[in-house]
Amino acid sequence: MVVNAKKLLLLVTLSMLITMTKASDVVMAFSLDIPPYIFQEQNRGIEIDIISAALAVKGHLLIPKYFPLGRIPWAFRNNSVDAVMGDMGTDLSTFGGAYANPAVIYNNVFITLKKNKLVIKKPKDLDNLTVVSFQGAEKRYPQWLKKVKNEKRFYGVSSQLKQIKLLTSGHYDVVLSDHHIYKYFVNKLEFLENIPSEDIDKHKFTEVNADDYRPVFRDYNIRDDFDFGLRHIKKQGLYQEIYDHYIQ
Repeated sequence: MVVNAKKLLLLVTLSMLITMTKASDVVMAFSLDIPPYIFQEQNRGIEIDIISAALAVKGHLLIPKYFPLGRIPWAFRNNSVDAVMGDMGTDLSTFGGAYANPAVIYNNVFITLKKNKLVIKKPKDLDNLTVVSFQGAEKRYPQWLKKVKNEKRFYGVSSQLKQIKLLTSGHYDVVLSDHHIYKYFVNKLEFLENIPSEDIDKHKFTEVNADDYRPVFRDYNIRDDFDFGLRHIKKQGLYQEIYDHYIQ
């Protein structure tokens, strides 16, 4: 699906005109590249575009600033930024943080090739299977991956393209990934390298906690403006337009 750029611009422009609230520049800490959510060099991506559009409803300008994930709470605590994309497990309310509603939610699942007919419902189902995922996944999901890691059946790698190639080539049995990230890179492989996609099974293994993905602001008024803007762009259809632009 090709997004109508003029439509997107019009929706954002109209949103900015609905209020006379004093505008502010909002410097927000984001992770380094997480396509299709964050493209660092282009200052765009699903998460950046949605937060930018939501802030623009009240006239605020988003200015992304990039950090390794583990440094994002530090950036807030040390007043290097006005806001962060998430607290990364650190309670930032004790540092004056105002938690907003989540702009996006990362939904990690186990992905396997359908032809392999694997079933993953409990940690034991990973016995004898090899798993490739993002670096640090074994720390986030120790109940599932500690044994896999200890038995050297886990491989953490930042390249999403490499993860998919390792799965489709048969070198690894399971990919742990956000389903939108996986779909984005499958589409990229088809387009750039003419590698056809394979039918897959997605295995849900944990309940998504939306609180894990809440942006945090230093200014409570800007937090309120963001929440208002987020509701507005969802109602107007811009939220889904942004997702469709990167995924479809």
